[in-house]
Amino acid sequence: MSVSTPPSPDPANVARYVEEIAPILGLPIPPACREGVVRNLALLLAAGRLIDDFPVGDVETAPVFRP
Repeated sequence: MSVSTPPSPDPANVARYVEEIAPILGLPIPPACREGVVRNLALLLAAGRLIDDFPVGDVETAPVFRP
């Protein structure tokens, strides 16, 4: 069985997203930190893609806790 790894997000797209969304969120990102923020967001997006693509089959979801 061969499992293909989904491609990592394009760093240019991630950088553009950070540039556009940070002001909307009121999140000041110093220029010295911007490259690290873009790199970490790209890693998180790649990890999320792996989780999103994981097959779970026909499993029952956990019940919702209601106090």
